[in-house]
This record gives sequence, structure tokens and C-alpha cells, in this order.
Amino acid sequence: MELHNLTPAEGSIKKGKRIGRGQGSGRGGTSTRGHKGAQSRSGYSRKVGFEGGQMPIQRRVPKFGFKNINRKEYAAINLHTLQNLVEQHNLTEITPEVLLTHGLTSKNDKIKILGNGEISVAITVKAHAYSKKAQEAIEAKGGSIETI
Repeated sequence: MELHNLTPAEGSIKKGKRIGRGQGSGRGGTSTRGHKGAQSRSGYSRKVGFEGGQMPIQRRVPKFGFKNINRKEYAAINLHTLQNLVEQHNLTEITPEVLLTHGLTSKNDKIKILGNGEISVAITVKAHAYSKKAQEAIEAKGGSIETI
């Protein structure tokens, strides 16, 4: 068997409907569009969200909430994650570059250190924000924090 010998399986390919090709075809006359109305006309396109005249769902459902345009998104890093990093790679300083190289953050992420877990060594941490619990835990072990 070679590429030029390949053919589709028997019955897998069907001819498309030839609409509007005379009465003898069985699809002449109104060409499967029914009688009259917008949908029978050429050039008709239904509006996005149109539900046949019924009130569309995007107008029926009540709106609530808002998007805060001043919101700052942070990549959250917990203390137990920092502890794992320190143990595995013998680090004394945690910076955004270190977190990036170990795949914990992306290039343009702002980093916030959160207080879940414990830290057992004194380390220097550089990040954009800290929770109060994380800050206290790092400083309690003799470490220092630096806000970028």
C-alpha cells in the first residue's frame, strides 16, 4: 500500500445537498427555507443573541458587580514553598528572578508572600508585597524582607 493507493472507507463520503437546482431535485422551489419571512430571504443573518423575539438571556439576567480598574494582581507564594526552595537549593536570598528560574512565577508577575506554612532558616526575601503573618514569621527567624 502506498499513498497514491489510499481511498476513504466505503460510504464515508457523501455528496452535499444541491439546493435550488429545480423541482426534480426535490430541493427546488423554496430551497428548504420555508415560506416568506426574514430567514427565507438572501443576505439574512441573525443578530448575535437573537432568540426569535423572546427577550435575550443577556438582557433577562440581572447585572451585578464591577471590575476594579485599579486592582493589583499578585502571584501568591506561601512560606512552605519558600522553605522547600531553601532546602532543595541551599538558598539564602529569595528574589523574583529566583522564583522565575524555578518556575513559580512568570516574567511580569508581582509577587506577594503569604503566611501559610513555616520557615525554619533566616533568609532575605525580596517581593512586591507581604501578608502580616508572613512578615512576622520571616523576621522571627532572623530573616529580612525587602519590598520592591
